Amino acid sequence: MKFNKVCLSLLAALASSLPISSVIANDMVPGKAASTPLLLTGLTVHTVTDGVKADSDVLIVDGKIAAVGKDLTAPEGATVLALDGKHLYPGLIALANQLGLIEIEAVRSTDDSNEVTQTNPDIKAKVAYNADSEVIPTIRSNGFAYSMVYPSGSMLMGQSSLMQLDAWNYQDAVVADGTGLHVRWPNASTLGSRWNPKPADEVRKANAKQLEQLQQYFKDAKAYYDAEQAGLNKGVDSRWHQMLAVFNGKRPLFVHADDERQIRQTMLLANEYQLKLTIVGGRDSWRMADELAAANVAVIYTAPYGLPSRGDENYSQAFIVPKTLQDAGVQYALSLDGYWDTRNLVFAAGQAISFGLTPEQALRSVTINAAKIAGVADKIGSIEVGKAASLVVSEGDIFDYLGHKVTHLWIDGRAVDLNNRHKQLHDKYKQRIN
Repeated sequence: MKFNKVCLSLLAALASSLPISSVIANDMVPGKAASTPLLLTGLTVHTVTDGVKADSDVLIVDGKIAAVGKDLTAPEGATVLALDGKHLYPGLIALANQLGLIEIEAVRSTDDSNEVTQTNPDIKAKVAYNADSEVIPTIRSNGFAYSMVYPSGSMLMGQSSLMQLDAWNYQDAVVADGTGLHVRWPNASTLGSRWNPKPADEVRKANAKQLEQLQQYFKDAKAYYDAEQAGLNKGVDSRWHQMLAVFNGKRPLFVHADDERQIRQTMLLANEYQLKLTIVGGRDSWRMADELAAANVAVIYTAPYGLPSRGDENYSQAFIVPKTLQDAGVQYALSLDGYWDTRNLVFAAGQAISFGLTPEQALRSVTINAAKIAGVADKIGSIEVGKAASLVVSEGDIFDYLGHKVTHLWIDGRAVDLNNRHKQLHDKYKQRIN
């Protein structure tokens, strides 16, 4: 009993010493809708869809882009913001990550990224999204306005949602719900590992068993779909009911697969059921880029900083994949499949420029291409009249480590606070040095 009291006292003291408030919520207040038009002047405007316009202006009215051009006239009562010489881009879009679902990887209670079963097509990542995460402002500071978050796990993982990154709660944050059903494809390699040093035959049998199980899940879901179409279902199975939109083509299938064999298996299944397919990961997508393009399969490439997958691959193989996909005509976007490191995606796109992409192509990979894959290209992803005024200003080239310095960000015309925990700690300890 005495030992228990001591332990409880120590735990209470530890709990009282932890900065819990800083862990569960950031201090930045979401921006308010502007009451008057806003005219941005003197910018180099990277429109994405209509080239780069030097010394141009952009007019924002009611959260939308109202005009783009030179020497625009400010409406009566408008605020004019002179940003001479700076660069204006669409708010960047990060696909396939778990931003807002994980706060601290080592603290289980702050990780709400996955479910434990293999059949969760009815799980929606949005309900676990923490709009108060301390991580989110660090991502915004590098120019990101949107993130597509997905639930992790095995096999049928659940549905992703596209979120805007300046919100009070997940309801405010949702831009597009059910953007795709995410599936983690079974392993195809027969090589063991330090953690699972099994003979190749055993690994092969385990892989085949998992693949058979996943295929059975799709057979069951398709049977439910057919029965629903015929009016024969007597009840609702929430799992398979959420897959109706997958079989009728309204919700794409996002399959997490890297190995060429996995991708080929995935394409066979998608062809069998006539599903709209996107590959997430895609390390080996360069090996079959022409086939992916011909089959109209999109790729969210998550290894722009990746090491070679095999001992006989070039050291830069992972870096040149975006260029290979571009040349083959594959619809693709770049991503970093994590959460806190999402901020570095902008520099990963910059590195892709060093390995073959043009600056315009790199910009598309984190703007309009991503918007198309998420199904929202009519709303965001480029600087066009009528689209959301989600814009980011950088003093120099946003993809360049040296030129990159984000000074302003608007989401739907609302000015976003670019302060964050990193900047606060920087300012704090700079005072100690002084």
